[in-house]
Amino acid sequence: MTVETVTIESLSPDPANARKHGPRNLDAIAASLRRFGQQKPIVVDSKGVVRAGNGQLAAAKMLGWTHIRVVRSDLPATELTAFAIADNRTAELAEWDEEVLAGVLSDPEIGKVGFTDEEIKGFSAEDVADADGEGEIRATFEVVVECRDEQQQKELYERLTAEGYSCRLFTL
Repeated sequence: MTVETVTIESLSPDPANARKHGPRNLDAIAASLRRFGQQKPIVVDSKGVVRAGNGQLAAAKMLGWTHIRVVRSDLPATELTAFAIADNRTAELAEWDEEVLAGVLSDPEIGKVGFTDEEIKGFSAEDVADADGEGEIRATFEVVVECRDEQQQKELYERLTAEGYSCRLFTL
């Protein structure tokens, strides 16, 4: 596999990309690119269509980048589409070890890495000890709300987080 540096204008987003990148996601990708640079190349086909890394491409454009690193895959188009879906889905199925994550995020040198302060508070909330030294059991209740579009989801998320609710966004 050979990594190449190409002009961003020579690339096209994948028309079959089923993954959408909302403003919060693109801002997080852009912040990561700004802070760390491009640490992994995007995957393109022989015609320069981005098959994995469409969010990274969009964020690089937001930052005004003119070049980006890519690897060219020789998989057939259908297999590249399947790869892109599998790549996104496998990441989505991973879970955070919230105790470990809370510890890592408490290090001030880590800085901002895509989590809101409310999310971090949710990870680090510990069981409350009562006077006898025994902890309370924290119950978690979840509500799933279906939104008509990304804009409605964004508005609802912003309203609920402003009211102090810990929210997570999912796209199905």
